Amino acid sequence: MAAPYYEFEQSPVRSKLGKNTVLKGTMKFDHSARIQGKFEGSIESSGFLFIEEGAVVRAEIKATSIIIGGVVYGNIEASEKVEMLSTGKIYGNVRTAKLKIADGVTFEGKCEMIKRSDRIDIFSQPLQDLKKMIQNV
Repeated sequence: MAAPYYEFEQSPVRSKLGKNTVLKGTMKFDHSARIQGKFEGSIESSGFLFIEEGAVVRAEIKATSIIIGGVVYGNIEASEKVEMLSTGKIYGNVRTAKLKIADGVTFEGKCEMIKRSDRIDIFSQPLQDLKKMIQNV
């Protein structure tokens, strides 16, 4: 049986925390990263983050896109999307523009869907609707 395909596989992962890695602190990057081990602290990225099955992350996370196959304790914010694989467990709130949840996921928290202001077409909306959209952004 073939391994599942994920978008990040189109580009190489530039940083990786291996299975035996235990790291505490602040992780900042602007490319792709993969966590297989344990991490505690905060993560900030303008890139892609993959938390693999078996990984345990205790952190506040902000990234462009995040795929979760491991366990996350903390709040997650992704400007583009969050994908929770069937092995994923999240104990915290999720804030994102797109959300994909597989069967079997454990998710204890709240979810907030954010609107992307760069996708609002101000010229195609009636003025009253535009005012409502601006208030929600």
